[in-house]
Amino acid sequence: MLALGKCWASRLQGVLFFRGELGVGKTTLVRGILRGFGFVGAVPSPTYTLIEHYPLPRGDVYHIDLYRLNCADELEAIGFRDILHPAAIFLIEWPQRAAGYIPAADFEIEIQCIKGIKGGRRVQVTARDASVELPQP
Repeated sequence: MLALGKCWASRLQGVLFFRGELGVGKTTLVRGILRGFGFVGAVPSPTYTLIEHYPLPRGDVYHIDLYRLNCADELEAIGFRDILHPAAIFLIEWPQRAAGYIPAADFEIEIQCIKGIKGGRRVQVTARDASVELPQP
């Protein structure tokens, strides 16, 4: 997942949704994307903080994990609207927990485990702009 994220980073922008069960690799894929953006520090899961901010040369990147969100109104309380700006990149895990409150996705990434194959994953990407192609590592 790290290699895949690094490979894709140069083509990703806007709002990305990451979907999949707990432990399927969403945060690991995000770590790879951040590595591809040039970030070299630790990339913790924002499960408890909800939002991690990465000011990078290419612009602000926000890793958001909404798993612990009880309702979309909680985003208002933590100032989510204050960080929304068109030049930023938003990597959002569990977006369904704030449906209707967060911006529409430019990319939706769904990760599934493949049963019977240790460590096997199926990654499906849907891009709003159908002409965008993501390279394979």
